[in-house]
This record gives sequence, C-alpha cells and structure tokens, in this order.
Amino acid sequence: MDPRVEPFGERALLVTLGDQVDLLVNARARRLAAAFEVHREKDPRFGRSVPAAASVLVPFDPLAIEPAEAATIVAGMLELVDATTAADEASPPPPIEIGVRYGGRDGPDLAVVAEAHGVSPADIIDLHCSSTWTALFLGFAPGFAYLGPLPPDLATPRRDTPRERVSAGSVAIGGDQTAVYPFELPGGWQLIGRTEVPMWDLTRPQPNLLGPGDRVRFVPIR
Repeated sequence: MDPRVEPFGERALLVTLGDQVDLLVNARARRLAAAFEVHREKDPRFGRSVPAAASVLVPFDPLAIEPAEAATIVAGMLELVDATTAADEASPPPPIEIGVRYGGRDGPDLAVVAEAHGVSPADIIDLHCSSTWTALFLGFAPGFAYLGPLPPDLATPRRDTPRERVSAGSVAIGGDQTAVYPFELPGGWQLIGRTEVPMWDLTRPQPNLLGPGDRVRFVPIR
C-alpha cells in the first residue's frame, strides 16, 4: 500500500506504511523513526517519534509549526528514507539467545497451542526455536517486545479470557507474534514457556534487553 500521513489528534501525525505485519515494512518504519531522531536534533518543533509494527507516530508542537508544514516535512523524510536501501545498512549482529523451559507449569498453554494446530507440543517447541524472530516494536509495558511475524502453523489466537496474573519471564504467543512478559502482569496470550532472562533491568545502561530491530532466537532448556 502507499504510505498514508494523517493527523493523530492536534499534536502528531501518523505515518501508516502497511496494513499487516511484514519485516520489510517494519524495517522501513524503524528507519523513518531513526531519521526523525536525527532531524529533531536540529528541528525542536518535533518530538520523539514512536515506531510500531507498520507505522510511525510523529509528534510536533502545534504552536511552533503548522500541521501542513509538518506533513510536508514528514513526506520528504519518507522519500529520503526510501532512498536508503538495506545494502546501505550494517550487517545485523548475531541474534540474542534466550533460554526457555517449555511446557508444564512454565508453559500451561503449550498443549492448547499444539491442539489448535493438530501437532504435538514438541512440534510447537521446534517451530518456536527453529526461527530467528525480529523485535517489531516495544509496547504494553517497559521491556515488552513484540516479536515476529509468526508463520500460520505457529500463530495462535489469544485466550478468550485473559489471566489476571502472568508470571515475569513467561514466553507467550498472541496472534502472529510472540513475546516475553517482563513483569508479573495481566495478559491474554497463550503461555508456552518461561525464561529466567530479565527483559527489563534498571541496573543495565539500557534497561530493556530487546529493542526494535533486534533479532531473537529461543533455545529450549531440556
């Protein structure tokens, strides 16, 4: 689809780049957000942009810039970003490996996910561990990274009734994405395992373990 630049309230523009989870679209969104981070260093009329799976929210100060001018700058920035090809980017670092205990008390929904796809729990574990997933964006809670996109033979709808409490470190599937709960939180995703790796740690220079664009590989703990 062609990009859409639309008002998002009176203080922001929403740039929609696609209508589904796609790695190329997601990379484009991250490049646009990164370009605006550079631009706003010399243009304080703009705030910090927020990339999502297939869109970017671009805040601006309506007292300092007219919405029409902001939209023109956004459109020009998008053209600049599109002129940058993947070949211009550095080779990605190795994926971050996260050890996971699957099934049992750590993954009470593993059998449910397997039954939904007509396979065994071991097949779901193999599918979940056999690919490298991309952190599409952060949201819901600090350190919560939406990873994907999952293929149809692994993607599973959320639970009909969310849990009031999901343990920190729970590895879950929700639709065509997977994630690790950084804290004990309410949640409706299917829980298939658990990790001891902290997703959010204020003692680290960068508290969140995963950032947009990071690649992740899950490793089963036997």
